[in-house]
Amino acid sequence: MFSKITSFALNGLEGVPVEVETDINKGMVSFDLVGLPDTAVKESKERVRSAIKNSALTFPINKITINLAPADIKKEGSHYDLPLAISILKASGQLTANTDGLVMLGELALDGTLRPVTGILPILISARDKGYKKFIVPAGNANEASYIEGTEVYALSDLKQVVEFISGGQTFSPVAAKSFTATRKVHSYNCDMSLVKGQKVAKRALEIAVAGGHNILLAGPPGTGKTMLARCIPTIMPDMTFEEALEVTKIHSISGELSEDGIVSLRPFRTPHHTATTVSLCGGGSPRIRAGEISKAHKGVLFLDELPEYSRTALESLRQPLEDRVITVTRAGGAITFPADFILCASMNPCPCGNYGSAYLQCTCTPAQVHRYRNRVSGPLLDRIDLQVEVDGVQYDDLISEGVEETSAQVKERVEKAREIQRERFKGEGISVNSNMGEKQIKEYCRLSRECEDILRDAFESLRLSARARSRIIKVARTIADLDFSEDIKPVHILEATSYRNSELK
Repeated sequence: MFSKITSFALNGLEGVPVEVETDINKGMVSFDLVGLPDTAVKESKERVRSAIKNSALTFPINKITINLAPADIKKEGSHYDLPLAISILKASGQLTANTDGLVMLGELALDGTLRPVTGILPILISARDKGYKKFIVPAGNANEASYIEGTEVYALSDLKQVVEFISGGQTFSPVAAKSFTATRKVHSYNCDMSLVKGQKVAKRALEIAVAGGHNILLAGPPGTGKTMLARCIPTIMPDMTFEEALEVTKIHSISGELSEDGIVSLRPFRTPHHTATTVSLCGGGSPRIRAGEISKAHKGVLFLDELPEYSRTALESLRQPLEDRVITVTRAGGAITFPADFILCASMNPCPCGNYGSAYLQCTCTPAQVHRYRNRVSGPLLDRIDLQVEVDGVQYDDLISEGVEETSAQVKERVEKAREIQRERFKGEGISVNSNMGEKQIKEYCRLSRECEDILRDAFESLRLSARARSRIIKVARTIADLDFSEDIKPVHILEATSYRNSELK
């Protein structure tokens, strides 16, 4: 007999329908699985065999041939176990109910229990967009599936329940829809802007960076609070919208990094070690191309501590995603495009000993050592970092001062107001923050007065800026104006934006 069950494969973040076709005939006993299965899928034969037997069902002793169509797409992962088992039961006559339009996903334990699998969220969204509405998933994926509207998802515990559901022997309720607003947590961070003493310039720069989605570099001697400042960024970032949360959750779902909530409600803050490889940053791998740290930081922050310690190849790989907000990973098996819209926050010492330019400590490095150290970070990469801030040490009296510093909540309130101005400005443009503006938007929304142009011309010539640097200064000035609730970019905004490019790091 012949049967066909629908499942899905993942190609990056996109789901592709896969038909599990089973044919059972008389002949020499065998179990053949074709259609480009990987090792995990090939091993499913033994899991399926044991799960069927241990669920008080009969595994047919015949010639079994299963094809995963289309046969030219590599099938990866363990989520084909359930459709394989149901397809065998249907082809052997043990299940006769109609399963058309029903999508099945799940890994089987040897006793028939359904184990959760990765990538459920992107698969359900892709399947829904392709017209599929009814799904069976493992009970462990119920929370993840509960945020997808327009679907009827049944989260079941084992193979027995799936058979009873399909045959109509028992009634099950679909997963109840959840509200993202109700799920969003009020998170308590270990850092707060009020705990950072002094460093007013750096804190102002962080506020501007978050308000406009700009990249920022903090440079200064060791122990001046660069890392602490960077870890305060999540505390002043605006809350994610549901659409943003779904985008981020899709990436973390295929990476197997979801919490029990089933959705990412806090903006990511990724801090890869300086020994991270280019593949771990950009994504890649075999046989499945997986997302890297760049994509896992989507809609959040990628923090690179001690920037010059990263390999030159890894750093240069950041240049394209910083411009395009996506990263295309190309391997022999194909090319996958992952989203990569993040704020890059980097920190570095100004020299090997860390004290160059300090007002309080003496540098022991030779000019050649300083040059070699700074040359580890290329000019084109620095050119893509909008705000370059020099952070110096803090006086002891400032550290023990009882003065009240501004809290993260106060800064976040201003940031959210500036972001709201930008959302209204760019409505229908396909962007939401100033850092994403192209030349068209710059000309339309960033008109400069003659005085502003004169200031910018002087800076362009004296600092030997590139055309890209000029555009980025204008974008930062636009953000500063938004924080001031100013419709026009004023000279004071241009001057402040220019001051963040007047760095000795070049």
